[in-house]
Amino acid sequence: MTTAPSNQSAWADRAAARSPMVQRSRDRSIQQTTQIVNAAIDLIETKGSAFTVQELAKYAHVALQTFYHHFAGRDELLLAVFEHVLAASMSSFEERGRQLSDPLSRLRFYVTVTVLTLDDETQESSRRFMTAEHYRLHQLFPNELTAANRLYTDLLIPEIVAATELGQLTPNDIEADAWFITELVMATFHHYAFASNSVPTEELAEGLWQFCLRSLGGRSPDVGATENM
Repeated sequence: MTTAPSNQSAWADRAAARSPMVQRSRDRSIQQTTQIVNAAIDLIETKGSAFTVQELAKYAHVALQTFYHHFAGRDELLLAVFEHVLAASMSSFEERGRQLSDPLSRLRFYVTVTVLTLDDETQESSRRFMTAEHYRLHQLFPNELTAANRLYTDLLIPEIVAATELGQLTPNDIEADAWFITELVMATFHHYAFASNSVPTEELAEGLWQFCLRSLGGRSPDVGATENM
């Protein structure tokens, strides 16, 4: 009896990937998954996360068995929604940040933009979903949620590095500092997703930025200007 070589799965995967039938099946699977996730986002925006799998399947125009072909259950779907929304937000932030030439300006934008979205009434349901589900899903999928949150940290690190090289910042540990800022920004966002804010959102965002700036060993340009007067 001939023994299959140990690397068979690697070449088998490559051969399967070249198969038009397999590619069509893969494309169809991605299309259906995206269709389901987008439908869930629509439902969340209108009624929060209080919907059943049956309601979702009907809204997404897919069979119930199709849903379970892609997701083990409702929690796995909500995790996918969370990851999708977060990834889309980070992509949008990064694109908008490219319009700023200074790394410190980009860093300030990344720190404040999340808090500034609290004023967008059209995103209220989405904000409350992200807050309510974040900690619950973290208990079920800690590694997946950590990886999703890492997307925000990865936006901060290059700007901290660049600003440090320009002498604008003097951080103690760039990786650790970026992680702590991520946690602080998230905590602020989650708190005010439900709680009322006693100060204007712009003031809250600026206070958050000034705290982060000082923690990174930086100074506000206004402070420097005052000291030189």
